[in-house]
Amino acid sequence: MSQHMRWLALIVLVTAFSIWVALPDSILTTVAVTCYSEDRPAPTQGIHLDFNGDCIEDVQINVRQSLGLDLVGGLRVLLQAELPPDAFTVQDLREAANNVARRVNALGVAEPLVQVQGNNRILVELPGISNPREAIDTIRQTALLEFVNFSGLPSSTVAQLEGEQILTTEQLAIQQARQSEDAPEQALGTVSPATGLPFETVLTGAGLQSAAAVLEQGRWIISFELTPEGAAVFGPYTAANLNQPMAIVLDGRVLSAPYIRARLDTGGIIEGDFTEEDARTLALQLRSGALPIPLTVTRSERVGATLGQESVNLSVRAGLIGVMVVLTFMLVYYRVPGIAADFALLVFIVLNFAIFKLIPVTLTLPAIIGFLISIGTAVDGNILIFERIKEELRAGRKIDEAVDIGFGRAWQSIRDSNLSTIIICTILFLFGQTPGASIVAGFAVTLGLGLIINLFTAVIVTRTFLGITVAGMRSQLDRRQWLMGI
Repeated sequence: MSQHMRWLALIVLVTAFSIWVALPDSILTTVAVTCYSEDRPAPTQGIHLDFNGDCIEDVQINVRQSLGLDLVGGLRVLLQAELPPDAFTVQDLREAANNVARRVNALGVAEPLVQVQGNNRILVELPGISNPREAIDTIRQTALLEFVNFSGLPSSTVAQLEGEQILTTEQLAIQQARQSEDAPEQALGTVSPATGLPFETVLTGAGLQSAAAVLEQGRWIISFELTPEGAAVFGPYTAANLNQPMAIVLDGRVLSAPYIRARLDTGGIIEGDFTEEDARTLALQLRSGALPIPLTVTRSERVGATLGQESVNLSVRAGLIGVMVVLTFMLVYYRVPGIAADFALLVFIVLNFAIFKLIPVTLTLPAIIGFLISIGTAVDGNILIFERIKEELRAGRKIDEAVDIGFGRAWQSIRDSNLSTIIICTILFLFGQTPGASIVAGFAVTLGLGLIINLFTAVIVTRTFLGITVAGMRSQLDRRQWLMGI
């Protein structure tokens, strides 16, 4: 009994926390890196922590449920390759779609649809997007980052070139690839009068391993790490050009031209007049990789929820009716064990909703279907347990012994059946990472999470509730075994 009470205390705490999270507009606390100083005092509201006396960090963030395009609408964008079809391969187009998908995911858009259409188009659907223009710019930007050789230029010329458009050897190579037989040559930048020649590109963004926006001494910079291939080029170059300027160029514009003070084998920083939004967007584009094909937006439109509010309401109503029918069936058919199963099922539902918000999981119609199927597996687990208990009671065992044997023998069947389905969900999730198949991943995630939670609720939660109930009603259950469903 004491063990059941300890489990009950844990279940009550977890359930209370889950209810709080699942309620609309719940707020959880987590560290959000926002530094304040004497010149920029922290707001009076909220929770703030002082780290080493240098930075006070805000520790509050809202956690809200994400909904899919079919439930809340969003943005649909059709992108088309700027190059003629014979200038790139199908693999190039697929790689561009993969990079677009990574950028969209990093924007915080869950369950995006990114798929190749035909031989030169990419369709992107973004559920619940709040800033369409920012999303479109981030998606299509090629983000051609170059580390350019400025060695030998006087400091006055370097200062003049900062913020200006220049022409580089890498840009010329891209320009030649874009030319078609009937299109005139168009310069991507302007040749600097200091040299009269394109500047040499030492390394492009393809040599980056990672990039992140960092707030350092009140200004935003981008910290980057190099791939082994990039380090093999960048290390020797920086070692051979100490105390010489090197330009950091994005899409032909010189962001900054710092002087090389040491050999850089692993990475460095990119400086510029960045706002927080600019720095995060640029880091996102660099992390996601440059698009192998320049893309142009041929059509963008806001779309409403494909199901419609009435359909959503009907779906919710059907789900509620289904749950009520299941709860009633368990109560009528299994009696006292059915009461324990009903409470365990309610705990199961609350835990799922909380985890959906914490991860977060975007709820689309397929994701909701996966969750409803998981409810069926939770009930199925309880049925296996109760039928085993009834068999032991019919064999003449005492109630406590029948309950222990029933749970022990049913556990293996519940474990094996759930694990086999979880393996299938894992395979579906992996296939769902292919652009255009994200709805499959959503179904797999909600179903898989439900199966994992069911391993806890069907055994631990149900057993705790039933054990406490049996302990409190043992004499009545011994005299009236029909209360155990017999």
